[in-house]
Amino acid sequence: MKKLLFLLILFSQCKQPGIAPEAIGPLPSDAQVNYQRMEFNGFVHFNMNTFSNMEWGYGDESPSQFNPTELDAEQWVSIMKDAGMKGVIITAKHHDGFCLWPSAYTEHSIKNSPYKDGKGDILRELSDACKKYGLKFGVYLSPWDRNHADYGTPEYITYFRNQLRELLTNYGDIFEVWFDGANGGDGYYGGANEVRKVDKLTYYDWENTYDIIRELQPEAIIFSDAGPGCRWIGNEHGFAYPTTWSMLVVDSVYGGMPEYGSKYSMGQEHGTAWVPGEADVSIRPGWYYHEHEDHKVKSLADLMEIYYRSVGQNSTLLLNFPVDKRGLIHEKDKEQVLKMAAKIKEDFSNNLVANASIKAESDRGSDFDAAKAIDSDIETYWAAEDGNLKGSLTLQFDKEETINRVVLQEQIRLGQRIKTFNIEANINGQWDIIANGTTVGYKRIFKFDPIQTKSLRINITDARACPTISNIEVYHAPSLLSAPKIKRSRMGLITMEIPENGPQIRYTTDGSTPTANSDIFKGNIRFPRGGLLKAIAVDGNRQSEVAIADMDMGPGKWYVLNAGSSSQQAIDENPDTWWAGNELIIDLNENLRLLGFTYLPTQQRYPTGFIEKYEFYTSLDGKIWTLAKKGEFGNIVNSPIKQSVKFDKVEAAYIKIKAIKTADGNPASFAELGIITKG
Repeated sequence: MKKLLFLLILFSQCKQPGIAPEAIGPLPSDAQVNYQRMEFNGFVHFNMNTFSNMEWGYGDESPSQFNPTELDAEQWVSIMKDAGMKGVIITAKHHDGFCLWPSAYTEHSIKNSPYKDGKGDILRELSDACKKYGLKFGVYLSPWDRNHADYGTPEYITYFRNQLRELLTNYGDIFEVWFDGANGGDGYYGGANEVRKVDKLTYYDWENTYDIIRELQPEAIIFSDAGPGCRWIGNEHGFAYPTTWSMLVVDSVYGGMPEYGSKYSMGQEHGTAWVPGEADVSIRPGWYYHEHEDHKVKSLADLMEIYYRSVGQNSTLLLNFPVDKRGLIHEKDKEQVLKMAAKIKEDFSNNLVANASIKAESDRGSDFDAAKAIDSDIETYWAAEDGNLKGSLTLQFDKEETINRVVLQEQIRLGQRIKTFNIEANINGQWDIIANGTTVGYKRIFKFDPIQTKSLRINITDARACPTISNIEVYHAPSLLSAPKIKRSRMGLITMEIPENGPQIRYTTDGSTPTANSDIFKGNIRFPRGGLLKAIAVDGNRQSEVAIADMDMGPGKWYVLNAGSSSQQAIDENPDTWWAGNELIIDLNENLRLLGFTYLPTQQRYPTGFIEKYEFYTSLDGKIWTLAKKGEFGNIVNSPIKQSVKFDKVEAAYIKIKAIKTADGNPASFAELGIITKG
């Protein structure tokens, strides 16, 4: 009897395995789970635009222009693999309609180019390289085609689907099919040279188009504003949001809708389908290669900010390489992405939970206890009891640790649940909140100033259903010394700043690379007529990357002739100010040799008046004007970066720019207008 009583007491003290919580929809498919676990992929923009020096080609380009001399798809893929990427997507056809494969349905393709005497197939080369290096292969196919004569008619949809079938049947497994929202506008259209508009909601009959993908590549993730596999994050900066849901109200969304970025791109708590976010960004200002951007490759600090604000905010990251005219990823792009990979590895090299124990306020049994959140198995998880929309997990380290990173992951197979939470650290015997958050989803990374603690607590304060955590990681990431930020005033005075206190700024103006022995910046440099400035931050034995500012003629002596005093904000060298109007006439106050101009639209949070079509004039006397250039700024709405336009050399003392068309019909916005005088 005593033995039976002992066994009953022992059994009562043993934790039961427990029952898994019910899923709360919408839920991801297995393919979507696998896609989100890829986290970091490469994008390749390489096409006719590479050779026409455009972002959006018009469609009238000749295939003879396309002629890479050293194309090596294995070079692309080997760099991406070394960078930690898991897949690559290529612009098989961009808006100009030129195809990187020998399509049977158009002459506007690689088969009529000089590349390999018309026998080349870049999609085949890239697909084979992906197989060799173990990366997944994806394709971008532009729905808009500014070359094709049938665009805007039902016949074009047949053409579009025929090309889609070519891509999905000839190149092996496809992990992602990428459609963007740019649809309709002016184009060549087989010689019609006209504007064609389409109903973005109905024209492509997307559901029947998607059925082709589901038939031929059932595991492929379909990307667009509305998914259905994954969605655009709503900007081209590579940033997700502090609140990023993986659910989307899909019935309300279609590709290219004007209000998508402000209303839908962050997802919705009550979304009707699982459509996780994908953050796309280029490693340079532009998506396609432009030689004048060779010194504008993103800094390591910028790339790391992108990583933390994409992968670290419940989004995958799609980083673009503008492959150059040789057909290679440029040396500077390679250098930067490998620095990024090394820094990511450094930041997450030593998971401190290996030296910690963990406990929870409550759980569902031994199969779902707190230990499952730190067991290095992404499939196991801690789960709170049914009906409990809160929960707390406490980590106790073996010794006091210095920490500045915390990684949290939900078990997304059961749905995205967590709505709000905070992270506390026990510092000097008192619990202090070190971070507050909303959504977690597949992955959330918090970074903060280093603290020292022996105890860390994650408090889930609200959830859609009993919360789950599949993974917790804690790190002390080494600090990164930022490169100086270089600015110039209207009168040519240079300022340089770094966020850290203490390091010195050293610089050169002769084109040489600065060192710890270069001149110290003391705020007395003037560059009114431009020049090449390079600078680094130095802190003991540590040095930052080199910041490069290749400046042209400054606007110190210029004056706007045809508008009020506020128009001077268009030439004040301050990108945070701007002026609105459809025409600017500027007195340069001297005769100059012009080789082009630059235009920066407003950089405000709620922008307006982005110029899509322009005319640029020059004059020697302000009376007789000569048209130097007319054209368009492709993709400026999604990528409102400085636009550089070159033209044949011309002497001018006055310049005039006319906004022929703006994206929203409002007066044109000018944050800065500049000139190009250096070849």
